Amino acid sequence: MIFAHAVAVHAQDAGRAPDTMAARVLACASCHGDKGQGTNDDYFPRLAGKPAGYLYNQLVAFRDGRRKYPPMNYLLEFLPDPYLKAMADYFASEQPPFPPPATPVVSGAILARGEMLATKGDPAHDIPACANCHGLSFTGMEPAIPGLLGLRTNYISAQLGAWRYGTRTAAEPDCMQVVAGHLTEDDVKALAAWLSSRPTPSNPAPVPHGLLPMPMPCGSQPN
Repeated sequence: MIFAHAVAVHAQDAGRAPDTMAARVLACASCHGDKGQGTNDDYFPRLAGKPAGYLYNQLVAFRDGRRKYPPMNYLLEFLPDPYLKAMADYFASEQPPFPPPATPVVSGAILARGEMLATKGDPAHDIPACANCHGLSFTGMEPAIPGLLGLRTNYISAQLGAWRYGTRTAAEPDCMQVVAGHLTEDDVKALAAWLSSRPTPSNPAPVPHGLLPMPMPCGSQPN
């Protein structure tokens, strides 16, 4: 009887998923990949390797309804802050390979505009360079500024549009909403095409906190 009970318990345990964060976040895999690498769909971004503070802020925003996408709002609705932080830490620690850069389908002039905006900005229109906050290699900065590599063209365009029109927001002062508000539709197209075509640098890790002199206060990034 003891042996039979032990076999039954073992069989029951064998049918259970491991009690690990990797197993728990498998619900994310169909959209974001099993290691957060993103999928071929244009609108499901890479999560792996982004700063944990940034990922945590986005999870909280989806849970609290400040960032709206019904599947994410539903999945996260009842999860407490410590659990969201553990999820963020898990994906931040993953380092799957990046996808190949996108092949641009826009003109050279549009790509040149995107490169200028990303690396130098447009002071005449109060647009700082993306590199000022996201780094010269666009790998982000700890603890809460994301890398911009490995993202699809349409995803970048959609997020910049969401910032421009106020459907995506962050903690005040909302620096991305300010910056995106100065972009034109053509600027968004140019940035999305150029950023999505960037190769992965040898070190894709976010730079340390404080290394980049940010051009304006940003509520989601501590001083």
